[in-house]
Amino acid sequence: MDVAIIIVNYNSSKYTLECVNTVVEKTSEAISYQIIVVDNNSTALEYKILKEGFPTKPNISLHRSNINTGFGGGNMFGAQFANADYLLFLNNDAMLLNDCLHILLNFMKANPKVGVSTAQNFDENNDFVPSFDHNKGLRRLLFGRSFLEKNNPELYPKRKKEYSEPVKVNWVNGAFLFFDSKAFAEVGGFDTNIFLYWEEMDICHRLKKLGYESWLVPEAQILHHQGVSTGTSQAMNRESYISYLYVLRKNYGFGKYLLIRTYLCVALLLKPKKWHLLPIILKSNNQTQSLKRKQKMSFLDEN
Repeated sequence: MDVAIIIVNYNSSKYTLECVNTVVEKTSEAISYQIIVVDNNSTALEYKILKEGFPTKPNISLHRSNINTGFGGGNMFGAQFANADYLLFLNNDAMLLNDCLHILLNFMKANPKVGVSTAQNFDENNDFVPSFDHNKGLRRLLFGRSFLEKNNPELYPKRKKEYSEPVKVNWVNGAFLFFDSKAFAEVGGFDTNIFLYWEEMDICHRLKKLGYESWLVPEAQILHHQGVSTGTSQAMNRESYISYLYVLRKNYGFGKYLLIRTYLCVALLLKPKKWHLLPIILKSNNQTQSLKRKQKMSFLDEN
């Protein structure tokens, strides 16, 4: 196949079915593709809805995981069924607005140094949504994105600008990740130690170390329903901190990790409503304990 599309479903079957339909409707017959849907241990009712509404086509398959393994784990579970030159990891709440696969397939073939690319995001109101970000180091924490963009626009292109031409970025939005399969395999795919959030920063950093680039290709466009696939609970906020600090320590050295962890502790001390996050940050070096906890329960079901 030219492209394998992996979509992870967790208790949002309605969006998953709509997502699959937009891929079928918008994709040109000029390319071959397969769609692989992974149910990440949804409730029995949600899985029933998904299964009953699932298209019966030879290039579209459904696979169910017995446990919720998070974003990286769910996508890696699906990737084992892929047999294609390129891989698209597509959020189930992201809907194709045009022939994204054909556009990015042509772009990636013409630019072999690109390991991953993404489409331009729009929200439900057809408003532009930033589709990439800059690495979240100490300078960004202290001075913000605008400081990076103003002082080094070549390395840090303006995130809130709507582009008309492809642009090289630090890392691309996780709602739509279009990989060269060889590059994805070369870096070992997603780090499944990360349950949710910051997977894009991690994998794009590892691609860069091997000489690959990350690009936004605005000609390809998607509608991304904000927050459907993850929600906005306190549990998700805690998970974001766990993943962020793990990615820092893994990729940027212990010294930078300690500096940023100290900064975050001081910043949270000034915000009493966020004191519940302090234990997460202070214990962030014990990633193994976090992983064992996540294996025992579905983190997305926490209140």
